[in-house]
Amino acid sequence: MTEPLKPEENTTAPEADFAEKIAETNASQAQSAIESVAKEVASEPAGWERATLEKLMFATLDEQRTARRWRNAVRLTWLAFLVVMAWVFFSHNGPTKDVSSPHTAVVEIKGEIASGAEAGSESVVASLRAAFEDDGARAVVLLINSPGGSPVQAGIINDEIKRLKLKSKKPVYAVVEESCASAAYYIAVAADKIFVDKASIVGSIGVLMDGFGFTGLMDKLGVERRLMTAGVNKGFLDPFSPQTEIQRAFAQSMLDQIHKQFIDVVKAGRGTRLKETPEIFSGLFWSGQQAIELGLADQLGNLDFVAREVVKAEDIVDYTRRENVAERLVKRFGASIGEGAIHALKTIPAVR
Repeated sequence: MTEPLKPEENTTAPEADFAEKIAETNASQAQSAIESVAKEVASEPAGWERATLEKLMFATLDEQRTARRWRNAVRLTWLAFLVVMAWVFFSHNGPTKDVSSPHTAVVEIKGEIASGAEAGSESVVASLRAAFEDDGARAVVLLINSPGGSPVQAGIINDEIKRLKLKSKKPVYAVVEESCASAAYYIAVAADKIFVDKASIVGSIGVLMDGFGFTGLMDKLGVERRLMTAGVNKGFLDPFSPQTEIQRAFAQSMLDQIHKQFIDVVKAGRGTRLKETPEIFSGLFWSGQQAIELGLADQLGNLDFVAREVVKAEDIVDYTRRENVAERLVKRFGASIGEGAIHALKTIPAVR
């Protein structure tokens, strides 16, 4: 028996057609809604979103302008600072007056006489050369107020004074203010005459080497010094090691030799004016009045007196080379750190 024919199956399900139609309808409605909202936003006044964006934009512009002004101000400030520093650094720090007319040249020696100091040989010698080379200078006056310092630095200055004096044929006078002791007096004896105040401190013709020894204290505290050296005397004058008699004798012989050099310089500078006594080279110091009586100084007088009555040129021109602002800043923020570290590491005492 023949089966009845079945109707052909539809390849597209009715549910799929329905979903597709709904999706098309929804997309169309969404697009229409978006276009409608866009037209409304365009036609209506700016809302809070637009106002907020405008405020942010203007605030950003103001901030950029302020930042640009600050950058320009900082740049101009640094430029002005560099220009001033360059001018100060390269400006001449010698005589501050017109030196064409006859005058008395002055070079100050104040403070400790040491390498790198204002009273060190580098600075003082440069000042002396400028003073001696000036045709208007009738004489050079050493204005001294120093407790002393390095015999090496003093020796360099003493030798240079004698050389310049011989070359230029100009007289040199030393004027002592508060003190002229030890290495300062080493320098002063190179002058033709030494003028002092009656209460000045003059002399101290001697040499010393000072330091500390902590060996006894270390023994009490139970601290052991572990020092390793290559060379028997490499740890010479180490404050934490005992000093041997050989080392002590060696140091004393060196001090005696330097002392002898000091005495010879004083005798050569003062000549027959010096009234030698057992104490005069013992390291003692005297008042200005006593120094005149002993021949360590010549007479009472200050800078103005010497310029007016001795040199006969009342105009005084200072040739002292001083650190300018730039040099002081460099030393303060740079070299001072290194110098502090060096001083902290030093264990060998200086000879003075």
